[in-house]
Amino acid sequence: MQRRKIVGALGLVPLAMAQPRLAFAQATQGVTANEILIGTIQDLSGPIVSIGKPLGNGMAMRVDQVNAAGGVNGRKIRMLVEDCGYDPKRAVLAVQKLIGSDKVFAMVGTLGTAIALATAPLAVDAGVPSLFPVSAHSGNFEPFHRLKFAILTPFEAGIHAGMIEMIKRNKYQRVAILYQDDELGLDILKATEATLKEQKLPLVEKTSFKRGATDFSSQVQKLIAARPDVVVMATATRETISAVTVARQQGYTGDFIGSSAAYQADVARLGGAPLEGFLAMGEYPMMYRDDPHNSAELNAWMDAYQQRFGATPDVYAATGWVLMDMFAKAAAAAGKDLTVDSLVKSLESFRYPRGFLGNPEYRWSPTRRLGGAQIRVSQVKNGRWVPVTDFLELR
Repeated sequence: MQRRKIVGALGLVPLAMAQPRLAFAQATQGVTANEILIGTIQDLSGPIVSIGKPLGNGMAMRVDQVNAAGGVNGRKIRMLVEDCGYDPKRAVLAVQKLIGSDKVFAMVGTLGTAIALATAPLAVDAGVPSLFPVSAHSGNFEPFHRLKFAILTPFEAGIHAGMIEMIKRNKYQRVAILYQDDELGLDILKATEATLKEQKLPLVEKTSFKRGATDFSSQVQKLIAARPDVVVMATATRETISAVTVARQQGYTGDFIGSSAAYQADVARLGGAPLEGFLAMGEYPMMYRDDPHNSAELNAWMDAYQQRFGATPDVYAATGWVLMDMFAKAAAAAGKDLTVDSLVKSLESFRYPRGFLGNPEYRWSPTRRLGGAQIRVSQVKNGRWVPVTDFLELR
């Protein structure tokens, strides 16, 4: 029935001209005459739900705005969201469903290092682009694959730049690390060890925990016994707050510095006194509605988000909005006959400028799959994130 409607709508167009359009619609998974179907995997029930919800909200907000304005070359975007609870096994099942059963055109904005690294190979092996995972792992763009496009500064580059700057400023001599025993934590551990070796400083202690842990008393005791000046935190939101709180309760008075995984609004908002002074690397500035330096456009965006979701937007809401805006613009530039190949070519010449949400410029090329690279250090002061450095030069 649908094919008859399409052919009939062509009117006097010869059948020989109509057939390529029908073949295209059938051949391009997730793309029809009226729709682009995309998939995303988020944590909506697990340890990084405080990231997954605003990220997904930001994505949904931009999808609805694009669709309300007519869509992408006449096609509406439909986004399917799967909750993995930050469990790679559940994520694998989710991506298999999205690709094999739902037939999505692309995976966009998958959240978390362990999740992105587990699911991206399945997507690209099936010919489905893996776009803009919210993970700072270099595995999102290395080794090179034509269907992988990354946006976040790799942990190793961010840790190196941030640690060098803070060692110089604060004269750290004894460094320890608490790390999550998975891809995220091991990547940050490796970067920390390499940076300290370069600086000729010792790593006086290292201790790990399993993803989802809630008790950090033994790890903290081990760290404190080593008398570090600073503890590197390879942790996400919940683990950051819990471990730092335990350390302060046990009398540790030194510094903490986290990666971009710990640069969360909730770390500052919910951490209370134990988190005061906590340092972390981040790319977007943390937004606050009462900041007198806000632009009118930013305030209007924040108000629209608050009205729709009943929550204050953060950098992950902004990230979600931006990555869906990038997808829509790149897909539009790919032309009316949207295919995987045309989208890849569009992204390879695509430039996304700095915008009102404070995002960095993103740009890829036929040989480069990391779209942006910048980092700065911020600190929790009076329950808010405040930048303490400008953007740092990355190696």
